[in-house]
Amino acid sequence: MDSVTEHRTWVNLKAIIKDRFSLAEDSADDEVIDERIRADVDMRGTNLWILMFAIFVASIGLNVNSTAVIIGAMLISPLMGPIMGIGYGAGINDFSLLRRSFTSLTFATLVGLSTSTLYFLISPLDTAHSELLARTSPTAWDVLIGLFGGLAGIVAMTRKEKSNVIPGVAIATALMPPLCTAGFGLAGGNWEFFFGAFYLYTINFVFIALASFIVVRLFNVTEKKYVDSALAVRAQRYIAAVVIITLLPSSYLAYRLVGEEVFKAKATHFVNDAFNFKTTNVAQVKIDAKNKEIKVFLIGEYIPQEQLRAIRARLGKEGLKKAVLNVYQNTNGQSIDLSSLKTGIITDLYQNSQIALQAQTKEIQTLKEQLKKSEEGRELFSAVPAELKTLFPKIGEAILSKSFGPASAEDNRSAERLILNIYASKKLTLKERKQIESWLKLRTKNDNVLLLIR
Repeated sequence: MDSVTEHRTWVNLKAIIKDRFSLAEDSADDEVIDERIRADVDMRGTNLWILMFAIFVASIGLNVNSTAVIIGAMLISPLMGPIMGIGYGAGINDFSLLRRSFTSLTFATLVGLSTSTLYFLISPLDTAHSELLARTSPTAWDVLIGLFGGLAGIVAMTRKEKSNVIPGVAIATALMPPLCTAGFGLAGGNWEFFFGAFYLYTINFVFIALASFIVVRLFNVTEKKYVDSALAVRAQRYIAAVVIITLLPSSYLAYRLVGEEVFKAKATHFVNDAFNFKTTNVAQVKIDAKNKEIKVFLIGEYIPQEQLRAIRARLGKEGLKKAVLNVYQNTNGQSIDLSSLKTGIITDLYQNSQIALQAQTKEIQTLKEQLKKSEEGRELFSAVPAELKTLFPKIGEAILSKSFGPASAEDNRSAERLILNIYASKKLTLKERKQIESWLKLRTKNDNVLLLIR
């Protein structure tokens, strides 16, 4: 391939890729985008009532540990409106819209907290189920979910036709459950629950708004024009300050969460590799990523301190230089969290039973399908002769049977062959025989048929 041909191929390839990934083709007009986003910013009237109803639904779902109910609450929540408004307002330098969106979101957050707190105060159920506990400790993945969910949401909002992406973003980013979990923490005076859940809620809305801001800037949506140039400069400064104040903590937050997740992954790998003994088992592992502490609880034969010191010396090589490793054995006096240990065993048993159940369900389904085919075959063997005698009066009796043989590669026939024995009162003509054969193939959906006429 010469250089000219190679250059042309590369240019064509770039053109194809650009065309495939282009967002300009179905992009809505700037006026439509502006009107669409502004319409969902205000949290009053209908939106406010829907928010309170959604909060009640989500709180009930968390209280009874129902994932389906929680998803339903996320679908009807109107919280995405003001969050998108924050990112859009910052993107087009519209300080009044940015302030309006912040006000709406703050008010909606307070209403959500008050509503969920009220529910959990009067609810007779005060157990923190798994759905509640899952919203009390944010991870780095929540940052990525908020960011990419926000990107999907704002791209959908800038299209000519509205799609079902926004409800999907509401489910993926899960704004409602952490807000309700914060209300659960307030109602019970559990500040760890409150701050953890509100922390997750903050991550979600900050990164959704940040994603909206990025897309609006990239799409070059028309910015707001100010008559007074001094006012325009002041508005841009305010917006820049808000963006920086929001972005710096969120960036630090994302960096810290990613660091904690990396520490957990490295610590888990280290424990699995270093504590692999024949007569001693790891009963429990507690990893505190914030304080860089790894606690390992052992059951079985006692491990000498010299061997444990050798294991600790390997921390630096595994990227855990600042980590503290504490090992507790039977003689240390440190009690093992038996409830967590039992929970782990029960979880393993449940997962194994679920796998076995799925295999059994699949096998039952296969048997049902085979039984259905067998019943359909029996009906076919009785129905075909009766229909045949009606269509061809010369036929006195007909019997349909089945045989199996090697498949013919030449004419692509099935290995299954249908044999039709015909007892005719009068001799059938060649044309009638062909008609019967064609009808039989069409009726049975099988091209491999054999007629035996007597």
